[in-house]
Amino acid sequence: MKKYKGYLIDLDGTMYRGNEPIEAAREFVNHLHNKKIPYVFVTNNSSRTQEDISLKLNNMGVPSTPEQVVNSSAATAIYLNGLKKGASCYVIGEEGLQVALEDEGLLITEEDNCDFVVMGIDRNVTYEKYTKACLAIRKGATFIATNNDKAIPTERGLLPGNGALVSVVTVSTGAKPIIIGKPESIIMEAALSKLVLNKEDIAMIGDNYDTDICAGINAGMDTIMVFTGVTSVEELPDLKIKPTYHVSSLQEWMEFI
Repeated sequence: MKKYKGYLIDLDGTMYRGNEPIEAAREFVNHLHNKKIPYVFVTNNSSRTQEDISLKLNNMGVPSTPEQVVNSSAATAIYLNGLKKGASCYVIGEEGLQVALEDEGLLITEEDNCDFVVMGIDRNVTYEKYTKACLAIRKGATFIATNNDKAIPTERGLLPGNGALVSVVTVSTGAKPIIIGKPESIIMEAALSKLVLNKEDIAMIGDNYDTDICAGINAGMDTIMVFTGVTSVEELPDLKIKPTYHVSSLQEWMEFI
């Protein structure tokens, strides 16, 4: 087993399910912290701010700072600001996404003649919100999605993810969004920039093959799949490109650090 100098770590399904910590997750990150091995949390969750996510982790006994969190809302805001400073955005999403966009100086608008339609998870989504998004895209707005996750692992089970919401707009307009989150490169580049290490010395850890593991594979990194969330161990034989390593729990990986 290879010893890595740094880790990118998923959250939902890897560190916790909803508000329920996953067994051995706290011990694993504390082990990294005590050994001074750098780590960054990479999440497709756009509903919370980096500060809120860090606070949630610390309350679970997982050492974290906001600077160690790269979420899809922050990555989206940085990306859009790079395309057009002060751009106008019609937003379907929760506080984390709206705060991130405003912090980058982007304008949130209810008008349909905007530059971008930005979609993140919105647990209060309505037909009217979908309507405004579709009208704006038909008028020429560029369609952006924080992530395309089909499902979110929670203490209740797998709930509809942002990809399920995005599909409504895609079906209606025929427009495919630019995806910011895993498995795409935009969020991974933002996360890797926080670890001053060569990619071959970093492993991506996650529970979701289609997002976490494929993100690592696409980025040319080694990957460690943990079967505590979306992808089950029964699916492993059918995966076209296998993760570099797989474990049933992060407890198993601690002995290789």
